[in-house]
Amino acid sequence: MTDSWHPPLGRVVCVGETMAALAPTPSGPLADADRLSLSVAGAESNVAMYLADHGIPSTWLSALGDDPLGARVRAVVAAAGVDIAHVSTDPDRPTGLMLKNPSPSGTRVHYYRKGSAASALGPDLLDHKALRTAALVHFTGITPALSASCRELVTHALAVPAAERPHAISFDVNHRAQLWPEATAPEVLHDLAGRADIVFVGLDEAQDLWGAHLTATAVRELLPAPRILVVKDGPREATAFTAAGSATVPAPRTSVTEPVGAGDAFAAGFLTGLLRGEPLSRSLRLGHITAASALSVTGDHGPLPPPSTIDRLMNLTDEQWRNEALTATTRRAGAAPSAAGS
Repeated sequence: MTDSWHPPLGRVVCVGETMAALAPTPSGPLADADRLSLSVAGAESNVAMYLADHGIPSTWLSALGDDPLGARVRAVVAAAGVDIAHVSTDPDRPTGLMLKNPSPSGTRVHYYRKGSAASALGPDLLDHKALRTAALVHFTGITPALSASCRELVTHALAVPAAERPHAISFDVNHRAQLWPEATAPEVLHDLAGRADIVFVGLDEAQDLWGAHLTATAVRELLPAPRILVVKDGPREATAFTAAGSATVPAPRTSVTEPVGAGDAFAAGFLTGLLRGEPLSRSLRLGHITAASALSVTGDHGPLPPPSTIDRLMNLTDEQWRNEALTATTRRAGAAPSAAGS
């Protein structure tokens, strides 16, 4: 298959809220915890951090409160090599907060982000000089759920026809049901995703939003306009659709320590491949490799494998790839992460 379109190589600007995150240490029900660990949580900053890990210049654009939690968020994201120079400080609104409540049936999340500094972002941000020089701007479906002004921000960005934009736009559907007023998310997220150049969506979330019957091909029929649509089918495979056809790459076997952040990592790996001019199949592979870095650690920003390991994995035959387990390579790459997903 011949790939028809790639975004230009250049700086990626990721726009959205990052919060402070508290979780019980050791892991267990929040009500029983004596100690909490502090990390940070933000889908868009996660993508920026993984892009930086891959050597892609990345900027995180957002707002934080003038408080210690905001200072912690700045320090963690900057330490990953992301440009945070354009993150504003709001003296009147706090940094958002997330509490994680692990249980045997899974981890629930409690948000304290209403009225946060980032929730006051609006369409005026689109005039920011950081966006004027971007090759690619990355949004998620979390931002339009935060407030009316945040929804206007993403809606206005995507209202410009693709051919007239100064940059490409990627959009990860990232449906967070508890942030949306009842029954509003399906229509809004479908409209926004349909206007982006590159779209990421999990098959399970597409089924939750738009119909339990959907297959990956049916999701493409529902979203025919994006230049590239990536449908992620959990631990099984991911498929990228373009006007020229599609490519499917199975997910290698990976033991899961915690799934939080894997979708953000996948998006960053896939975008890195596209920005480097890689074909869809190799971009999907790089997405899977990067996602494994998040899956193998307790947070969602795990260390990438060494470049030599990534090169080896990228150059496996299809059969070798299907038989490859990434767990050992990702765990050898470094220490535990400092950020958690949103």
